[in-house]
Amino acid sequence: MTPYLFIFTITLFLFVLFRWAFRELPSERWQILGVIPSVKESDGFWQGINLTYYGLFTATAYVFAIGLAYILLGALSVPAGMTTVILLVICSASIPASRTLAHIIEKKPHTASVGAASFVGIMIAPFALWGIKHIFSLVTHTELNILPTLAVLGIAYAFGEGIGRLACISFGCCYGKPLDELPVLLRRILGFRPFVFAGSTKKIAYADHLDEMEIFPVQAITAVLYCVTGIMGILLYISGFYRFAFLLTLTITQLWRFLSEFLRADYRGSKKISIYQIMALFTIPYGFFIADFFYPLNIIKPADLLMGFKIIGNPLLLIFLQILWMAMFWHSGRSHVTGARLKFHVNHTKI
Repeated sequence: MTPYLFIFTITLFLFVLFRWAFRELPSERWQILGVIPSVKESDGFWQGINLTYYGLFTATAYVFAIGLAYILLGALSVPAGMTTVILLVICSASIPASRTLAHIIEKKPHTASVGAASFVGIMIAPFALWGIKHIFSLVTHTELNILPTLAVLGIAYAFGEGIGRLACISFGCCYGKPLDELPVLLRRILGFRPFVFAGSTKKIAYADHLDEMEIFPVQAITAVLYCVTGIMGILLYISGFYRFAFLLTLTITQLWRFLSEFLRADYRGSKKISIYQIMALFTIPYGFFIADFFYPLNIIKPADLLMGFKIIGNPLLLIFLQILWMAMFWHSGRSHVTGARLKFHVNHTKI
C-alpha cells in the first residue's frame, strides 16, 4: 500500500464514521451497549452493570492510535518490542492520571479527563524515550531517534482523541454550550449543525438539564480537527519533516483544547480559565523546547510504510491489540454513574 493510498483509506473511513456518528450518537439508544446481571434481588429483578458505547469508542480509539504508532515507528525500523515498551511506559502513567488528576481538579470520584492524561503523557514522554533509548542501545544495540518518535506519539494522540470524542457524544459529556448562549455573530460565522441530546442518563441531562436543547457540537469539531491534524502529521512524517509533524500535532491539539473550553458548558472548575486550559497552553512552549533539545544531528532515513505494515501483521501483535482492546473496554466501558434492573422470563409462545 502506498503512503497516499494509506492516508486516503484512513480519510475515507473517518468520513463515513463521522457522518454516521454525528447524526446518530446524540440519541438515547447509543449510550448503553449491554447489561451484565450481577446481583439478584428479592423481588426477582437483577441489578445490572451497564456496558456503554463510551467504552467501545474509547477502546477503539486507543487501539487505532496504538496500531498506527506500531506502523509509523516500524516504518523507521523500530522493533515492535521497543514500541511496546514505549507505549506501556507512557500509558501506565497517563491512563491512571486521567482519573487521578480529574478527581483532584473536579472533586468527583468517578470522572476522567483526557486533558489530564495527555498533559502527563506529553510531560513524561521525552524523558521516558531518553531512558528507553539508552537501555535498548546497551542491551540490543538498537537505536531510537527521539524526535521522530515524539512525532509518532503526537500523530497517534491526535487520532486517538479525535476518534475518542465519539465516546463523549455517545455518553453526552464534554458538551458545548446551548446555541442561544453564544453570540449571534459567532453562530453565523460557525454555522454548524447543532447537537440535540436525548436520554435522561446522558451526562448533559443529569448534570445540566440541557437535553432536548440545541447544543454547540464542540465534540464533533474536535473530532474532525484532531483527525485532520493527524492526517497532516502523517504526510509530514512520511516526507521526513519529523520536527514539523511533532510541533504541528502538539500545537493544534493543545491550542484547540484551550480555546474549545470557552465553548463548553460542562463543569471544568470554578475559574474562567480552567486548570486543564493552563496545562494545555504550557505544553506548547514545552514541546518547542523539547523539539530543539532532541533535534537529531544525524540524518534519519525516510519512513518506509511497507516495513510498518509487516510489523503490524505479526499474529502475536494482533492478539496483543485485541487483548488491549478488551482491557480498555472493560476499564472504560463499565458505567459507574448509571445502573439497571433486569427481569428475565420465558416466551411460552415460542417453546
